[in-house]
Amino acid sequence: MVVDFCRNVKGNSIWFDAVSTLKERARLLKSEVHALYLAARHPQTPWYAKLYLVAIVAYVLSPIDLIPDFVPVLGFLDEVVLLPFAIRLAVRLVPDTVMAECRVRASPQCTNGVGMGRLAAVLIVCVWVILIAWSASWVYELAE
Repeated sequence: MVVDFCRNVKGNSIWFDAVSTLKERARLLKSEVHALYLAARHPQTPWYAKLYLVAIVAYVLSPIDLIPDFVPVLGFLDEVVLLPFAIRLAVRLVPDTVMAECRVRASPQCTNGVGMGRLAAVLIVCVWVILIAWSASWVYELAE
């Protein structure tokens, strides 16, 4: 009975369909974030959009969350609710022609698995470590 409930009309598992849908959405999100990164470097993108895009792409690639994931319910709020709204706003700030061009440029690199995600994550972690070390030394100097 439970097995029948977890199967759809074609006989495939509903859970399998859900996982494949999530994988597809994650791939599209990765491609969209890469397109936003390219849009931030495009000369026709307005300066305010570039500033916002850099902040969003850095936050997406950063392993540090605004709301930590171990906080029940609220931990996933930024990934599930805030991040899609932020990305949608970023896409609206970029001119349509620029975004279309950047999506075309981003798609082959994402499908081939070539990307700068790991390098960008390492650079962002380094920036966080430097900021934490600088803050700690500043607090230490104030304490003396």
